[in-house]
Amino acid sequence: MTTGGTRAALAIDLGGTELRAAVVEETGRVAAFAATSTDALGGPDAVIEQMVALIGTVRAEAPDAEIVGLGVGAPGPLDPDAGIVVAAPTLSGWRDVPLAAILSERLGVAVQLENDANAAALGEWRFGAGQGTKSMVFITVSTGIGGGVIVDGHLLHGRRGLAGEIGHMTIAAGTERCACGGVGCWEALASGTALAREATKLVASGTAPALQRIVGSERVSGRHVAQAAAAGDARSIALLDAEAHWLGIGLVNLLHLYSPERLILGGGVGTLLPQLRGTIERTIHERAMSAFREVPVVGAALGRNAGLVGAASLMLEKRP
Repeated sequence: MTTGGTRAALAIDLGGTELRAAVVEETGRVAAFAATSTDALGGPDAVIEQMVALIGTVRAEAPDAEIVGLGVGAPGPLDPDAGIVVAAPTLSGWRDVPLAAILSERLGVAVQLENDANAAALGEWRFGAGQGTKSMVFITVSTGIGGGVIVDGHLLHGRRGLAGEIGHMTIAAGTERCACGGVGCWEALASGTALAREATKLVASGTAPALQRIVGSERVSGRHVAQAAAAGDARSIALLDAEAHWLGIGLVNLLHLYSPERLILGGGVGTLLPQLRGTIERTIHERAMSAFREVPVVGAALGRNAGLVGAASLMLEKRP
């Protein structure tokens, strides 16, 4: 335990593609940062060695920080109370791994584990776009759709910490099958993957030359659609309109379920909020009960640091 400097916590954001670590001060400022590609096929031991190495790097970059512990955001399902990663679908061999206990022993600090989407929600709530609220929902829309729910000043965990799987609300019947195996999930219809899927179909049809020119030889993504739409391409504008429509339907459900003061949209698709806002707001107005229609939908403030800042806050603040 380091003493004598600025109070801070260590943080890890464990992703299937990238592993990130930081020293985060109690103000939410990231004082040191390091990242590496996750050895996702190497099993828990290999990834834990990467974590230990990254923590060594960031501690060296902020030697005067008074470290109070380590917060870890990891893909679920996991048990935050037991500190166990139950089954991480993007990481090979991760079944019932007591990650908190292992890291605590290796690093000599107290460790708190949390779902990565919940950690990002905590980051936005405590230091980002959710500051000042008692109830909010954070939604990250990228490859999939995830999120975290703050209700009456508490992070909603539910049974086994599995609450808040908002991407798997069923919002339509007889439509696309989701990666989870279900049909009509919000994630299957409104994620960045879903937007890219529909754009790929359009490009393959040969009826979207403007979009095809922007895509070039790259793999079609939502970013390409946004660029083409901003340039006035009618077909890309229609794709974004459909994306915003499906997003709006899911947001209406969240409004009715949790009655938040604010909906915070993050992730890659979340950065497109200025282009999506009009249709999202129309959909909410058409479908939400009148008492819920004025709840603002705002963009996330912390970007990719939300998960790290939120994970650190598990140790810097009382757990909600």
